[in-house]
Amino acid sequence: MSEPRGRVLILAGSDSGGGAGIQADIKAVTMLGGFAATAITAVTIQNTMGVHGVHPLPLDVIEAQARVVLDDIGADCLKTGMLGSVEVVQTVAEIIDYADGVPAVVDPVMIAKGGSPLLAEQAIEAVRRLMVPRATLLTPNAPEAEALTGLEVRDLDGQRRAGEALLAMGAGAVLMKGGHVPGDKVLDLLMTGEGETVLESERLDTRHTHGTGCTLASACAAGIAKGLPLPVAVAEGWAYVAEAIRRAPGLGQGHGPLDHAWPVRKA
Repeated sequence: MSEPRGRVLILAGSDSGGGAGIQADIKAVTMLGGFAATAITAVTIQNTMGVHGVHPLPLDVIEAQARVVLDDIGADCLKTGMLGSVEVVQTVAEIIDYADGVPAVVDPVMIAKGGSPLLAEQAIEAVRRLMVPRATLLTPNAPEAEALTGLEVRDLDGQRRAGEALLAMGAGAVLMKGGHVPGDKVLDLLMTGEGETVLESERLDTRHTHGTGCTLASACAAGIAKGLPLPVAVAEGWAYVAEAIRRAPGLGQGHGPLDHAWPVRKA
């Protein structure tokens, strides 16, 4: 294995509003000292008020983007986001295999912050069968974990049960995100074959959380790509996102974006 160089190949959809998707991914990877390359799966018409249109790219274009990057620049970690359809899930699974052992952070994106579906119902089984076992780190929120496992996720015990089920499905590690779980505190649960770590923060009363999941998965991927141990990469990414939420610039009339660039502005 070559020395890790921070290269992250992101396979995800574009967000024209800049708060989520490829745009958030690039910002997060860059701010955490990595190098972001991309294979765009779809172009969305999107702002803080919601998703107004989705235009998938042809499968051969998705595959070609990834292959030329891998063949030339290479990657130290892959990160997947919005896939959309069974066919795209199958294509991205083949790309992960083509990358031949490069770790993959899989964010099983299903629903946009405003409620718009970003994954076809029939593609959930494809994610369960093809993406979960290929994930070095899987980063579901509670609704996504429920869809993948059929288990209710309403508290920390529910997060733990769903995480155990996902590990049993073949995920190398699972970061069970707790933003959708009720409570004054947000508890994210990192689960591996060696044990678990709880990441705890106060719940902020804010509507500016658009792109949180994309940003967190990419932040974790950046750490992995730099060669950090998985728990350290997750902790670094988690802390980065927590501060990005606190410093959100207040843009838009709906679910506003985070401040991805806060490290260059911090006092």
